Amino acid sequence: MGEHTIKLPDVGEGVAEAELVEWHVKVGDLVREDSILAAVMTDKATVEIPSPVDGEIIWLGAEIGDTVAVGSPLIRLKVEGGAEAGESEQAAREEALSAKQDTPTPAPSPQGGGEQVELTARQPTLGREAEKIVRAESPSPLRGGVRGGGIPSRQVPSGAPRAEGEKPLATPAVRLRAKEAGVDLRQVPGSGPAGRITHEDLDAFIARGPQAARPTGLQRNDMVEDIKIVGLRRKIAEKMALAKSRIPHITYVEEIDVTALEDLRAALNKGKRADRPKLTVLPFLMRAMVRAIAEQPGLNAIFDDEAGIVHRHGGVHIGIAAQTASGLVVAVVKHAESRDLWDCGAEVNRLAEAAKAGTATREELSGSTITITSLGAMGGVATTPVINHPEVAIVGVNKMMVRPVWDGNAFIPRKMMNLSSSFDHRVVDGWDAAVFVQRIKTLLETPALIFVEG
Repeated sequence: MGEHTIKLPDVGEGVAEAELVEWHVKVGDLVREDSILAAVMTDKATVEIPSPVDGEIIWLGAEIGDTVAVGSPLIRLKVEGGAEAGESEQAAREEALSAKQDTPTPAPSPQGGGEQVELTARQPTLGREAEKIVRAESPSPLRGGVRGGGIPSRQVPSGAPRAEGEKPLATPAVRLRAKEAGVDLRQVPGSGPAGRITHEDLDAFIARGPQAARPTGLQRNDMVEDIKIVGLRRKIAEKMALAKSRIPHITYVEEIDVTALEDLRAALNKGKRADRPKLTVLPFLMRAMVRAIAEQPGLNAIFDDEAGIVHRHGGVHIGIAAQTASGLVVAVVKHAESRDLWDCGAEVNRLAEAAKAGTATREELSGSTITITSLGAMGGVATTPVINHPEVAIVGVNKMMVRPVWDGNAFIPRKMMNLSSSFDHRVVDGWDAAVFVQRIKTLLETPALIFVEG
């Protein structure tokens, strides 16, 4: 027997360290070649670390959330033969691993668009075909256990209590002992193959005695669960702290009568061509923002506060928040000023689907100059959006509601929606913020103006 040490491979050009975000194994697990052992996150990607050899885990070199340097020992395994057996194969794997780092990692969005996000996409697992990977299914360590990476060194009792009518697996001798002891084998967890009940399982069940009845009524719960902030959640925390500590926010809330806009939207969707997307409010808002920015270019800018320079951009690159399994990310519609209503809608849909599927590229998830944050039907009456640092403005869309509005003669039902927008008060005065939002309000309340040039 020998030992084999797995070191953190070179996971990307210019990457010197990575954060350990998930263990798939624990000490004592038996693993097969190509079993997934761990996952690490860098600024560029989330990478799964496979085992280059068969063996038993005897040492884990880091805790979840630790930062590990490239080349540092990560895992030690007990292997058959000498320790050198898998070294050359591991070196080859490390080269392959570093060559596949083109998928971006999500930088976090504090809330529906408050922070620039680059989506994390899992790198393809390196190694043999999937059918050659043998792994046990047990819980993730992020949820209090271990999952996926190996074959446990001992079986955990499972399979009880059983469903009504399901026959427990046990030898005749075990069944006889259970009958004599008055034990219902359907209630006995089995640790043998396929949940088979052994003599040891029966002994343990009898030793525990009758299970106490579950207390009824309201009960105190003094449990405290400690959850380490790691991976994407830690990046979100860092981005939020950066934005809130460096940007003095001013938030301006205005209500918009979108009744005419909704009528126009419904008409356009009803008569649209089959190859065009179904329009939402967002494409109209994007076009209104482009018109308002043409009159106030200082809102479409990046503020380098260390150099004391505001970079005003001619191109309007609008970040759009998208909800994914990994969290909120911001996909960027580039050059919205050159896109019509339908093109804006199609691009928003395409980017949202790519972000959710984990196929969005770094180019599609970076470079925004102003951001829209929207929670759709859950948008609330008003919000206080966090600016996507280092931008200087963010426009928040709140939910649409039918409300009675006085028209001078009577109350009439109107479709109303608030815009909650935040600005960097260091470079945007309150007056300029108000003028910007009021211009958007005018365009949305009279949507024909969006299409009038000049």
